[in-house]
Amino acid sequence: MPGENLTRIEAQERKSILDVQSYEVALDLTRGAEVFGSTTTVRFTATEGASTFIDAFTRTVHSVTLNGAELDPSTVSDGIRIQLDSLAASNVLTVVADAEYTNTGEGLHRFVDPVDDEVYLYSQFEVPDSRRVFAVFEQPDLKATFQFTITAPSRWQMVSNSITPEPAVDGDVATWVFAPTPVLSSYITAIVAGPYDVVRSSLTSSDGREIPLGIFTRASLSEYMDADYIFDKTRQGFAYYEEKFQYPYPFDKYDQLFVPEFNAGAMENAGAVTFTETYVFRSKVTDAIKERRVVTILHELAHMWFGDLVTMKWWNDLWLNESFAEWASTISTAEATEWTEAWTTFQAMEKSWAYRQDQLPSTHPVVATINDLEDVQVNFDGITYAKGGSVLKQLVAWVGIDAFYAGVAAYFKKHHHSNTELSDLLAELEVTSGRELTSWSKLWLETAGVNTLRPEIELDDDNVIKSFAIVQTAPADYPTIRPHRLAIGVYDLTGPGEIANDSLVRTHRVEIDVDGERTEVPELVGLARGALILVNDDDLAYAKIRLDEKSLATAIEHLSKITDPLARALVWGSVWDSTRDAETPASDYVRLVLSNIATETESTTIRTTLTQLTQVARTYVDPARRASTLAEVGDGLWSLAQAAEAGSDAQFQFVKFFANAASTEAHGEALQGLFDGTVTLDGLTIDTDLRWEILEGLVLVGKADADEIDAALAADNTANGAQAAARARATIPTTEGKLAAFASIVDTDTAPNAIVRATAMGFQHTNDPAILEPLVARYFESLTGIWESRSYHIADTLVSGLYPAGLADEALVTAAKAWLDANPETPALRRIVGENLAGTERALRVQAADA
Repeated sequence: MPGENLTRIEAQERKSILDVQSYEVALDLTRGAEVFGSTTTVRFTATEGASTFIDAFTRTVHSVTLNGAELDPSTVSDGIRIQLDSLAASNVLTVVADAEYTNTGEGLHRFVDPVDDEVYLYSQFEVPDSRRVFAVFEQPDLKATFQFTITAPSRWQMVSNSITPEPAVDGDVATWVFAPTPVLSSYITAIVAGPYDVVRSSLTSSDGREIPLGIFTRASLSEYMDADYIFDKTRQGFAYYEEKFQYPYPFDKYDQLFVPEFNAGAMENAGAVTFTETYVFRSKVTDAIKERRVVTILHELAHMWFGDLVTMKWWNDLWLNESFAEWASTISTAEATEWTEAWTTFQAMEKSWAYRQDQLPSTHPVVATINDLEDVQVNFDGITYAKGGSVLKQLVAWVGIDAFYAGVAAYFKKHHHSNTELSDLLAELEVTSGRELTSWSKLWLETAGVNTLRPEIELDDDNVIKSFAIVQTAPADYPTIRPHRLAIGVYDLTGPGEIANDSLVRTHRVEIDVDGERTEVPELVGLARGALILVNDDDLAYAKIRLDEKSLATAIEHLSKITDPLARALVWGSVWDSTRDAETPASDYVRLVLSNIATETESTTIRTTLTQLTQVARTYVDPARRASTLAEVGDGLWSLAQAAEAGSDAQFQFVKFFANAASTEAHGEALQGLFDGTVTLDGLTIDTDLRWEILEGLVLVGKADADEIDAALAADNTANGAQAAARARATIPTTEGKLAAFASIVDTDTAPNAIVRATAMGFQHTNDPAILEPLVARYFESLTGIWESRSYHIADTLVSGLYPAGLADEALVTAAKAWLDANPETPALRRIVGENLAGTERALRVQAADA
């Protein structure tokens, strides 16, 4: 709709003519289930006589008053923007409107708990959705103070960016008048309301202030909230960041709110961070998820400085927010908490995501070109987060950690409460490090694509290195050759009687600067070759790495014997990359995983590797071997589960992935035994959430149907249960089942975001892709209607999640190309479809290599 998609040019023009001082926002949350009252008073200065607009997504605008003059709402408002003409030098604008609650996780989301029928509200404003709640100049460089007044049921908790005041109570209704915030960008303001359960604590900031802390959860989930642990991680993060950033925590309190049906992992609202309540563990979760929660807690805390205190001018520097928080949360997790192998997790998960994203046709520089809001939305991706974080890690290696932190501290001191660009940060880092960074930035941040590094080794007759070089290549479409700071590790097998008997340990390490297409490494000349040579040891650089022929053979046979978990993760990642690039047969990857995963100690490495294993089995192996490979994978995972240490994280993961990958009658019988208790594994408890996963596996192999799903939902009539049931229903392995799942979220728009997401996940869960063939035409016929009628997050979930990727055949490629040829408009939608197509084309190349 015209006006919905704010452009960068419009934002620049608006910034050039006005400056905003303050907002006073009054919300009435007592008007029922559909709308709430929203009254906004904005004070701003402007170029006298100029015209502009204010953003306001509304159902009804009752009145618009500019400098005392009443404007006709039917003339100046289109439900998305309000036109403001003939501005004065100093202006006061008041807009009185009705706004709508959402069930999409955008704006002010309304959720009714099926357990007790209680209503819970929370806001989610990034990127452009504070305009769904109040009238606002919706762009990050128009900072102002925000003063919220909220009327709601008196028994509710009420949370915003400022400390919650004592409310004025009138019977069952109360009004909270919050103090004005510091100057903020509108997207990090927040409103969270409802009968949340709260646990409170405090900590002492580095400047001596006592900072109140709060943890909020839905009442029906509060028994599962481990608040003391979260407070402990929060305190560790505060101490770490205040020391390293040399700037005290910039707000008056810190609340962490775990909210239902959240679209992301978390959101960095100033002093009022919202998290997905999947981080409230009602059942056993993997260590990978426990660690991920800690990283997420510290990611959002880092944003209080980088993003909230200092904010980008426009969304092209979104990466500065997210990449910095990715890097900072990983190093703080590794150095300030018990999760000391966080960099291994980063390599296994984040960098895998980054490399995948960077090889799509939609890849873009870390500093992306952002022309409008739709550009921003699709750039919450592996480049913005994971590649950016990886490149920052490379920058830290380049300038040195002490110089990096000193530059960051100077940046906060100079630019607090204002808006910046990339050049502002680089200027401080150049001063503290003495390194010239403009050319580094051009190569790393302003160009796209990932390089590949290969060792080139020449040996003498005694297996001693005569010459060693690193050869760097770049893809033809993105031919940039970059400088890298990296390490090279030489590993060898230990013999009997040595400390780590029959282990693969590092015997030598060199750290060098690599630049150009070929870099000689004289430091390795004269050394014994060893069993395995690992380029980019310690994972300092951002690049795909290849193993030489002997090292690859060693890895396939002895990967589990590598003692260092980060080195193992690098080898896992290298072989995965070469499999995706059709250099290593997909069937070899299956054997590598099933032969070596049993002794892997790092939970995220197990989780990532097994996720990749199921993808290989379903879409990367030669289709003629798909069924036998799935059977092999299922058999292998069940054997691994039975042999694993009782009660271990590995045992738990092997069972979960066995349920996901089940494909044979025998697999179904094993799952049925686990489900009904006739088959047991020592140390394994079939709790509520694992029971749902096993049931989904039974549905997948045709041993359970809608009746069993209904019975399970009756036993678990919760929001989690409803999502699991939706996913299981969408897994029903028939064309009719997939059509029903598709229709349930495409033909009607009433399902909330969490149900849409769960249904799409079940839709993708299939062992026989042929059942998706009748969905291909239906999918492409629906795309334009979905994009035009749904909010961004729902549209993205549908377009990505209902693409019949499992087919991975030429007919799907042809259909996708035909749609792209016929639909040249809507760049953001075309990007998602193009990424889907690229995944299919890659699968076909890998299948051909495996044949």
